[in-house]
Amino acid sequence: MKIEKKFKEIVAQYCDVKPEDMKMSLRFREDLGFSSLDFMSMLGELEDEFDFDLEQESATKIHTIGEAIDFLDHMALAG
Repeated sequence: MKIEKKFKEIVAQYCDVKPEDMKMSLRFREDLGFSSLDFMSMLGELEDEFDFDLEQESATKIHTIGEAIDFLDHMALAG
């Protein structure tokens, strides 16, 4: 749960949705209004916060809050 909370706090810096109001189905571009630059900036911040390197191919498969949290959970288990 700690990963989800921190992740949502980071995402909230890039949009007008409060962390507690974020649903797993929200899409970064369509629902939260992320630009490509916002998304890449957020990914860099996530890499620093959670100490992992994200390959661009993996990043292109992440479209929703839920997909991103699943990815972070997987990285935490692998690390």
